[in-house]
Amino acid sequence: MDGVVVVGMTLNYIVDASCGKFRDQPAIGMALEEPLSYGALHGRIIALALQLQREGVEKGDRVAILAENSHHWGMAYLAIVRLGAVAVPILPDLPESDVHHIIKEMAVRLLFTTQKQVEKVYELRHLLTGPVITLDDYSSDIGLIPLTPFSAYLATALTAFGQAVGDPVLPTVAEEDLASILYTSGTSGYSKAVMLTHRNLTANAYAAAALMVIPPEAVWLSILPMSHTYEFTCGFILPLLCGARIAYAGKTPTPAILQRLCDHEKPFAIFAVPLVLEKIYKKRVLPQLAKSRLLTALCRVGFTRRLIYRKIGRKLVNFFGGRLQLMGVGGAALNPEVEKFLREADFPYLVGYGMTESSPLIAGGPAGDKSIALGSTGKPIPGVEVKIADADEKGIGEIIVCGPNVMRGYYNDPEATTAVLASDGWLATGDLGFFDAEGNLHICGRSKNVIVLANGENVYPEAIEHRLNTFNWVVESLVLENGGQVEAWIYPDYEYIDEQTAGDSRLDRRSYLENLLEEMRLEVNRQLPPASRLARIFERREPFIKTATHKIKRYLYGGRMKPD
Repeated sequence: MDGVVVVGMTLNYIVDASCGKFRDQPAIGMALEEPLSYGALHGRIIALALQLQREGVEKGDRVAILAENSHHWGMAYLAIVRLGAVAVPILPDLPESDVHHIIKEMAVRLLFTTQKQVEKVYELRHLLTGPVITLDDYSSDIGLIPLTPFSAYLATALTAFGQAVGDPVLPTVAEEDLASILYTSGTSGYSKAVMLTHRNLTANAYAAAALMVIPPEAVWLSILPMSHTYEFTCGFILPLLCGARIAYAGKTPTPAILQRLCDHEKPFAIFAVPLVLEKIYKKRVLPQLAKSRLLTALCRVGFTRRLIYRKIGRKLVNFFGGRLQLMGVGGAALNPEVEKFLREADFPYLVGYGMTESSPLIAGGPAGDKSIALGSTGKPIPGVEVKIADADEKGIGEIIVCGPNVMRGYYNDPEATTAVLASDGWLATGDLGFFDAEGNLHICGRSKNVIVLANGENVYPEAIEHRLNTFNWVVESLVLENGGQVEAWIYPDYEYIDEQTAGDSRLDRRSYLENLLEEMRLEVNRQLPPASRLARIFERREPFIKTATHKIKRYLYGGRMKPD
């Protein structure tokens, strides 16, 4: 029909359309290296898919990727779904026992991995009917498991593809076919296998593309694990959809490494967890202000503070290469004090909210909307409905979501699926929140984390943790209920403590830290309603165990933490 634009809702359609439209433009590669063009990427995807088909991989089979980020990771994934097979991305930081569970439960046919991960699968070789392919070309001489370097596997695939007669025959893939099964790394302690279709993922990418104008050839710097939906959708499918170029950091992005990569790549966009920006704020911004009493005084006045912050904001943009237009922030809540600085510094950030079960984006932006309130996650993204269920007198209730991005369900777990996914398609997120008058969604925290005191008062621990984390000597904190009282645990920045107590005795050092903890308790309590005030604050001497997006796994600590 004239005037009707048909949009393909499969990942294969997005790849085909982009590779046709942007064939000669750079598409994907490691940072500091020459990227592949869209045309070259497309040829490799088709060749790899046909090679997987020759290995016996069929539509519906499950193929796992247990590896760190790279352009090879992306090629492997797109080759898997090209066949109608199901990709099973496994988070690289999962322990061996979890990896074993996933590979066994998924009945994985074939595995893509790397040197850092291969030891986790030595005992599972008998379960894999296809080869184990190392995306970093690692070839072990131990002989415990036969390994095929990716470059050799790709060369074989390209040779066969080049010699083939006629067009390749691949299965038809529909939008409701499964594309991925991902295991959540949630804070509840129960990892579930989320089934996402092609339509789930593509709908979310199309919606994200509507949040701001993304020019072709814009550079994405990828620093988060692709095996998490946040980076996969927003940092992989979204830039490919728009004809952008993706550069993979390849290393843990310390500030020094990040600055070097940004100087070279000059990214348009980076998607990060709040921890990245919070570290920069504490390590680079606050020390600048603390050096000068005049600056500290000027920052108490709104007008001069904004002028100073904007100057710092320009320096931060230069730190990220000078061309940054989008710092996507998600995966966990952003500290309100840090966000206030970013807003006044005119730094180009957008806060997003989502979960694996929604592919993942639920709310965020849109860019340039002046009505987005500080502390909110912006508006629901296009095509996604969001409601507040069972709201209390303050308008706070459970966030429920409906749209084409909502998962099919949990693999082989109808009971867990029914608990969160209604028959009419509404997904219960387990998060508490409310809408303000401008339509911005505010997140109060997980419903399971709310502390209900004997007097019936609700205490939201995440809000208190944000206040604790604003102290420049605090790395992270956890607020818990103990015997009807609210307590906090603090993991301090020991480098800061060492600097402040240089030359002091061990006893003086201990006294200094105890005074800091008590001063913090008194100061924070002055900002809290009586029911939320902290009875005690304890020092924790090692980091908390966290998920892939740096959220503390609370279930590991509830009722079990004791002071030394």
